[in-house]
Amino acid sequence: MPKLYLEEYRKQLSGKRIFVACREGLLRDHFGDIVADLKFLEKQGIRPVLFHNMSNRFANQKHFKELAVKLPGSEIIRIPSDHDFYNDVLNHETGVEKILFLERKFLVDHEGNRINSISTLKAREKAVTFETLTANINFKRNLDQICKKIEQGKIGRVHILSAAKQAIKNELFTIEGSGTLIANDFFETFSCVSSDDDVEIIDGILKIYKKEGFLKTRSREYIQSRRNNFYIVRIDGIVVGCAEKIWLDSKTAELGALAISSRFRNQQIGLLLIRSFLNQMKADGYSRVVSLTNNQKLSWMYLDLGFRYESPADLKFRQDQSPGVYMYIIDLKLHAYLT
Repeated sequence: MPKLYLEEYRKQLSGKRIFVACREGLLRDHFGDIVADLKFLEKQGIRPVLFHNMSNRFANQKHFKELAVKLPGSEIIRIPSDHDFYNDVLNHETGVEKILFLERKFLVDHEGNRINSISTLKAREKAVTFETLTANINFKRNLDQICKKIEQGKIGRVHILSAAKQAIKNELFTIEGSGTLIANDFFETFSCVSSDDDVEIIDGILKIYKKEGFLKTRSREYIQSRRNNFYIVRIDGIVVGCAEKIWLDSKTAELGALAISSRFRNQQIGLLLIRSFLNQMKADGYSRVVSLTNNQKLSWMYLDLGFRYESPADLKFRQDQSPGVYMYIIDLKLHAYLT
């Protein structure tokens, strides 16, 4: 079960209205789970707005009463069943920060892997068979409409979730999310670790990389004891990536523990983190930075940024600590400004 970061995410979401949109069949099939998630949001100080299109027939009156009783802190909006559900939700209000659409499935790429986050431009470019992936034959048209609203600034972010137990909770309160986030307006910052909350999230991200075989184990105690040497990237105030500065000699720093939340991989966050780290090391007086990795994607990124594959004689002691791992090095004096 994914770890919930309630305090960290509550700070970002408390007091805000979040739209949750669910069509009739899905709401009936997952009624208890959806109500439980919305009650959870209410308890976090969030103001949910639930859109549904359940028909106004006698058999559904029980559900209507249950929604009213169990979700006193939520606004319930019924869209007539003969209306275009997506169109009504997307045009209900301008300036909405988040809309969560519950579907049969989140979005996946051509290999069947979940798309964690995507820009509107890439969403239009992606070759995805929406009919089979979302069980909604009109979803390609709906996606175009979603992208247009985001690009016009009328909606901040749209999340496509697979309707399931705790899907909404996991989407909003875990590092990795549970669905697909579509957005363009990520606000990114780079800084040194500044709190125990930062340490906790870094620990979670690094554990995921350890499971994937990319990094050696770093305990939470290790991160806490070296927190002044850990740097982080935040998106909208939430930590999504980290890097560790390891002192090798007076002119050389090592870039270690480079990790990005899987939600934001392939979104240029890694480039931002590496460039910001290099600029920080240059400002701190280092003249070169090294990094050791066998991760092919990271190796290509290093080469594109001006690193070269080399293991200098004066750094043999460091290479000997990681035999069989490629060393990449960049001369900061040759890069007047890294962007």
